[in-house]
Amino acid sequence: MTRQIRLNAFDMNCVGHQSPGLWRHPRDRSGEYNTLRYWTDVAKILERGKFDGLFIADVLGVYDVYGGNVDAALRNSTQIPVNDPCLLVPAMAMATEHLGFGITCTLSFEPPYPFARRMSSLDHLTGGRVGWNIVTGYLNSAAKGVSGTDQTSHDTRYEIGDEYMQVMYKLWEGSWEHDAVVRDRAAGIFTHPEKVHKVHHDGKYFRVDAVHLSEPSPQRSPVLYQAGASSKGIAFAAAHAECVFIAAPSKTVLAPRVADLRRGARAQGRPASDLLIFTLMTVIVGRTDAEAEAKHAEYRSYVSHEGALALMSGWTGIDFAEYGLDDPIRYIKNDAIHSAVEALTSADPDRVWTVRELAEFGGIGGMGPVIVGSPQRVADELQAWVEDTDVDGFNLAYAVTPETFSDIVDLLVPELQRRGVFKTEYAPGTLREKLFGRGPHLEAPHPGAAYRHWLRQDAEAELA
Repeated sequence: MTRQIRLNAFDMNCVGHQSPGLWRHPRDRSGEYNTLRYWTDVAKILERGKFDGLFIADVLGVYDVYGGNVDAALRNSTQIPVNDPCLLVPAMAMATEHLGFGITCTLSFEPPYPFARRMSSLDHLTGGRVGWNIVTGYLNSAAKGVSGTDQTSHDTRYEIGDEYMQVMYKLWEGSWEHDAVVRDRAAGIFTHPEKVHKVHHDGKYFRVDAVHLSEPSPQRSPVLYQAGASSKGIAFAAAHAECVFIAAPSKTVLAPRVADLRRGARAQGRPASDLLIFTLMTVIVGRTDAEAEAKHAEYRSYVSHEGALALMSGWTGIDFAEYGLDDPIRYIKNDAIHSAVEALTSADPDRVWTVRELAEFGGIGGMGPVIVGSPQRVADELQAWVEDTDVDGFNLAYAVTPETFSDIVDLLVPELQRRGVFKTEYAPGTLREKLFGRGPHLEAPHPGAAYRHWLRQDAEAELA
């Protein structure tokens, strides 16, 4: 059977996202990020192209590593200004029927109790089409904005994350039984109180003693995404994630990360197929190779190298303003994104990046490669990445929005469908059902399924 390619669009509630400077392009609409019309237009385009979802990035903080201040980020709209991603989803869900929404929310700066309600609310409002990209944060400016102190260490953030997930599973999976809500008008009973259970959690980092505020949503737990590829991030993903997002500049860097993730899932007692792994990519497609290459050259003329280095400094925690343009980049361990530092230094021993090359590379699409060409050439490349790295699909960033997505939908998707490697219709059901072809809820051996303790009680009662 031909392996199917999965596609997410990659965007953020900001200007330019991964392509600093291209907001100046006359056809770019990312400057309309603060209007609902922009987002509903993008959602309709993606659904027309049968995309699995729109993956919405987010940061709670500013890119102030480059030059030791936020000036470059502000000049170049380097993910600032940035608005809340959650508020976009209901409008886009109303404008579509099938498209999924993966929302990035940082667990480090919000108590689990109100966040559990927010995600349940979105799952209700989308009819079960929401996912959560679980991140622990990497910008020290975010910690200072929330608490006035520096962020905790990289590994400690993942320790906190593990306990956070325990609380979330207890709230989403264990608090309300599936038949607690009856809406019985005649009897005057909306919810059976005996079927709603208080969550008790007294841990190292969190304490909860309350019932979950929301009745069970279509998926209970949203589809769980994760985007860390450090050793701690891989262990976290192997335990909790259903979908994993990786940003790697080459197949050489990507393939061992994919293998590590699948190996980690098996070590947790989960089949490797339990993880759908997406890698960052930017596709610039034209009707011919020459048309695509001309488009790419036009786009590159708008790139802001300062904006690209501001992004890269924020991701890696390295102030590239202190380097000469032709200085090589060396590995530095810090509390930023470990996988980003490794990808540019130690992960590929045959590749030594200079700061100049990094600015050129990051100008379009951030940490991911750019594929340019006709539908046939691009389809060949995507299939080769799947075959050579065992990745399941791609988070496709834009150069110019929504033009990049429209070109993919109009030119590339039909070619992938012609080859039998991309769906021609959506599967029915929730996002989890569409992605995995099984039920709407977490299933064993995923650890979240074990928190539905009332199911075990029902089974034990039947056996008795």
